Amino acid sequence: MPPERGPFFIAEGRSKRDTVSKRLKIVSWNINSVRARTALVERLIFEQQPDILCLQETKVVDTIFPAELFLRHGYVHHQLNGQRMHHGVAILSRVPLKDPGRHDWQDNGEARHVGVRLECGVRLENVYVPAGGDTPDRDLNPKFGQKLDFLERMTRWSESLGEPTLIVGDFNVAPLECDVWNHKALLTVVSHTPVEVEALTRLRQAHGWIDIGRRFIPAPERCFTWWSYRSPDWTRNDRGRRLDHMWASPELAGSLAAHAVLEPCRNWERPSDHVPLVCELSI
Repeated sequence: MPPERGPFFIAEGRSKRDTVSKRLKIVSWNINSVRARTALVERLIFEQQPDILCLQETKVVDTIFPAELFLRHGYVHHQLNGQRMHHGVAILSRVPLKDPGRHDWQDNGEARHVGVRLECGVRLENVYVPAGGDTPDRDLNPKFGQKLDFLERMTRWSESLGEPTLIVGDFNVAPLECDVWNHKALLTVVSHTPVEVEALTRLRQAHGWIDIGRRFIPAPERCFTWWSYRSPDWTRNDRGRRLDHMWASPELAGSLAAHAVLEPCRNWERPSDHVPLVCELSI
């Protein structure tokens, strides 16, 4: 039986395989300005105690990133790719990070990706896919074309991957009919249009990526990660979308130990419009 859903349901799942030796806990969150929400970040750290925290939309250049906040809590390893007022990604870790890298999948220098290698041999990639504007037509809306091109560059990269990889972040696409509150109503809304879904499907198939969210919370079970600020009562209307994702290489299938979507965070004071995702790996 699926867990009962109150207004602040925590969607989660666990594998049948028990912990073998050690769990590595990774949290991914579009924070929508890290400096504006330092209190929320600290609360998340206190409640979840992740080993690694991946943030999107940090909206701050690296030189004024609030590093002290994370150092106080033992996150001494930082990889940042920031930008003033827009975009920005960061990986904060209590475990060592090696071989940092950045991909310019946007092809214009925007700060939308940072990646590292973990000591266990897994590559961790943190990405913020562009939203794509309001009109789903690349001729009328260049931002939509940039989004599709971004996903296509990620697809080409995925085709040549030769190491176990975990990619997390805000993909800004809800791929399944059950990933949105109303499939028919959103077919012409950017984030759920057929062309975006097809692009994300090609990306997933290029490497055989495992959709961790749907591995633990199978379709058609409800699973949302984003609710618009425009909704006067997000819990009552529940007009959500699953825009945030965690994907794993096929060879990591046996290491996936747990996953959760932390919906209660959407009800915190001055929240992000996204909620955090949690993944645990047995290493």
